Amino acid sequence: MAKTFKCSDIGLQCGFTARAENKDALMAQIKAHAAQAHNMVTIDESTMAKIHAAVRDEE
Repeated sequence: MAKTFKCSDIGLQCGFTARAENKDALMAQIKAHAAQAHNMVTIDESTMAKIHAAVRDEE
């Protein structure tokens, strides 16, 4: 089942949405976006926990 993530689901004013066939591929997209759009070269534990909680199964 595909996975989705939206930056807005963790409180960011950002229209980014990621979709991938598995969580590993989704996380790669999220990390690349975070680095490029939000200047987050590393993602702290608190933010990573929010990201993981916001990942959804695509309906």
